[in-house]
Amino acid sequence: MAESKGTDAFVEFERVQKSYDGETLVVKDLNLVMPKGEFLTMLGPSGSGKTTCLMMLAGFETATHGDIRLDGVSINNIPPHKRGIGMVFQNYALFPHMTVAENLSFPLEVRKMGKSEREERVRNVLDMVQMGEFGGRRPAQLSGGQQQRIALARALVFEAELVLMDEPLGALDKQLREHMQFEIKRIADDLGITVVYVTHDQTEAMTMSDRVAVFDDGRIQQLAPPDKLYEEPGNSFVAQFIGENNTLDGVVKEINGGVALVQLDDGELIDCNPINVGVGDRTRVSIRPERVEFNKDRLQEGTHTVKAEVLEFIYMGDIFRTRLKVAGNDEFVIKTRNAPDQVRLAPGQQIEVGWLPEDCRALDA
Repeated sequence: MAESKGTDAFVEFERVQKSYDGETLVVKDLNLVMPKGEFLTMLGPSGSGKTTCLMMLAGFETATHGDIRLDGVSINNIPPHKRGIGMVFQNYALFPHMTVAENLSFPLEVRKMGKSEREERVRNVLDMVQMGEFGGRRPAQLSGGQQQRIALARALVFEAELVLMDEPLGALDKQLREHMQFEIKRIADDLGITVVYVTHDQTEAMTMSDRVAVFDDGRIQQLAPPDKLYEEPGNSFVAQFIGENNTLDGVVKEINGGVALVQLDDGELIDCNPINVGVGDRTRVSIRPERVEFNKDRLQEGTHTVKAEVLEFIYMGDIFRTRLKVAGNDEFVIKTRNAPDQVRLAPGQQIEVGWLPEDCRALDA
């Protein structure tokens, strides 16, 4: 499942397992290969194992089984402070009694670096996060966003090649969080550092990452670039967890030439793209809201149409969001662009909606 962008593996998890009680595995047989310079996000719900993986990589947790390697060297028995890894946490973890510059200088003093080199490093890294004039302030005199920039600067100050971030933007408000997503990505790209980022926020993962590892139940369910996760989910969990998704339940009746004929539970027959299902299997069909159309003149050739009843039609500025009853499911949603020729619907209207078979995936039930 895990494949690398290049051949030069920089971070490697090989058959890694973690148990806290000797019975239950929090991380199950994890294999993951990352090349240098990649921004990889571990995404998943609470308790899925993503933070435990990050903590094992940092050295704050020990793998129960398997090997973790950094640049080809096993780091299982190397203490955290000797791994040369930068860390950024949600709570910033800055020393309140030190100024910003002292906070940044501290990890360099621990590494016995000379004063003039320390000062130059601190100046450079403050400029990098656009906090050049804040060196004399204490953390309490900074806003949440400024503190997060300093926490990021501290992770970068000793020129770590690998930076780990655990929900670093969780405490910020929405607008600042979105701004910082682009900032972190820009700095990582400019410096060419390798980043492992942990979040449960799928928008954050989609915005920032080269690849995303979607975790559930201690395993990577799918590892792929954001667009592939969204367009080609490998199973029902990924389809539901990434973006908004419509589902219809049924049974696979036949598969011909890579197209599955699915009989939905209300008897309707539809063509789908089969993903890891066989004839006779129960299936959960997945269709993204923006792939469904109801303007008759916009339906492409080969579109499959089904009857639907309009339940809600909501104006959201740039899009219209329509909730429908389709094949017994009354949570079926369509998103359409706010365009001059967009038909406006009313609750209770009976319409036909359509989608292309390749935009409809027959996944595990």
